[in-house]
Amino acid sequence: MKKEQKQNVDQSRRDFIKKTSAGVLGMTAFSIVPSYAVSGLGHVAPSDKLYIAAIGCGGEGENDIHHYATAPKKNAVVSFLCDVDDRMAAPRLKEFPKAKFYHDWREMFDKESKNFDAVSVAIPDHNHAIVGLSAMQLNKHLYLQKPLSHDIWEARILTEAAKKYKVVTQMGDQGASCDGMFTLREWIEEGLLGDITKVYCWTDRPVWPQGIPWPKAQPKIPKELKWDLWLGTAEHVDYIDNLVPFNWRGWWQFGTGALGDMGCHIMGPPFKLLGLGYPSEVSGSASTVYDGIFTEGNFPQSGPVSCSLKFKFKQHNGQDLDLYWMDGGITPERPSEIEPNANMNDILGDWPGLNDFEGSTLFIGTKGKAACGWGGRNPVLLPLSLNKVINVPKKYKRVEGDMDGHWWQWVDACIAGYGNMEVSSPFVGYAGPLTETVLMGNLLLRSFTLREKITRKDPVYGEMTSYTFPGRYKTLKWDAENMKITNFEPANQFVKRSYRQGWPDLKL
Repeated sequence: MKKEQKQNVDQSRRDFIKKTSAGVLGMTAFSIVPSYAVSGLGHVAPSDKLYIAAIGCGGEGENDIHHYATAPKKNAVVSFLCDVDDRMAAPRLKEFPKAKFYHDWREMFDKESKNFDAVSVAIPDHNHAIVGLSAMQLNKHLYLQKPLSHDIWEARILTEAAKKYKVVTQMGDQGASCDGMFTLREWIEEGLLGDITKVYCWTDRPVWPQGIPWPKAQPKIPKELKWDLWLGTAEHVDYIDNLVPFNWRGWWQFGTGALGDMGCHIMGPPFKLLGLGYPSEVSGSASTVYDGIFTEGNFPQSGPVSCSLKFKFKQHNGQDLDLYWMDGGITPERPSEIEPNANMNDILGDWPGLNDFEGSTLFIGTKGKAACGWGGRNPVLLPLSLNKVINVPKKYKRVEGDMDGHWWQWVDACIAGYGNMEVSSPFVGYAGPLTETVLMGNLLLRSFTLREKITRKDPVYGEMTSYTFPGRYKTLKWDAENMKITNFEPANQFVKRSYRQGWPDLKL
């Protein structure tokens, strides 16, 4: 592909590498496995191959890597692998024996930046932004798993970076490329739903522990895991069992809960199809979990077991739109068009009969209703009988490969060069604002945990100590331009977190 990348890392990037590589987090040496070098890498002619450095080898990372390796045009090469956990890396190293392996992405960037064209990131949420920004500052195209970031401020920085460095970006919400998304757009533009005033988004997740206290046990760190590297930007904590590779999602220090896991998938269809931007306000409620002593309140380190939120938007046509988010088993009111004995989630979802219901989106319009599974999958009109008689012509070209094409599309766009081909989930104009909205819901949920200690006299029990929760039962007003809650200042502490000492703040 064309040399869009710089030949040398700029000085700011070198300063960053020096600050974060030279033992600043207690590391005295780097470990590289395997030790052989990769030959024949680098930039090649347009329409040839894209050389990818994949950071994160298990879970979503495994899925991402699989799709690059199976691209129909055979135009993607996974040339570098990086993971802090040898257990996750081992299967990929066996699958890609020619790929050079690193534990630390910073060392890989410092040593190998001339030898790859693009970066794919699938790691815990708290390290998304610093890796993604560093890749773009090397002028590398970027595929970053959803949500783009852990914090609202980080999402804005990544969006601005995509503009500044002019690289091809794609968020890992593959539903944005599915056929159903185009079908829904054609239905809406045909006027089948009329003006859409409400959208419901819901999932049974979390399917990992939430609403729990931080464990007291301190087990040994598995020998295969580089714990300090895994922590990255997060404040240091002792290792706990069952956190890696999946259950970190339920802890605010690392993850973004059910909203972060599925919000971009399920809220994506209304964002894309209705052209939504930033919400003006958010309100809602969440389950409250106590540890057996009333005065201790809920557990602020972990997300709630379930929640129900409402976001308010102003649409391009000037009409208000209420978007509802529900998780943990909470569902919207059952549509009257569905018969009483039918499983609503099966009918409106995408994987009928599964115990793990991943999610659905329901559009309510002045003329009709439509629903889909997460990401726009398997759209249906309500009542269901309409699907047999209404045939709206296809007017939009589908992404080749449906959802699989989400990865292939990004590869093709990178080879074509910035600005020469559209992708389904670019940071600018779509994935950035969508991620910020998802994380704004988490800002509200975290505001619920803020508490103030009070002492009061009870007529029966005498003097008692308890807590009030000033962040609950409010509608938070959002100034999107300045990324600020305007009517409850304490909530703004959740817009941007501080990184651990030794990890520099994000700068464009």
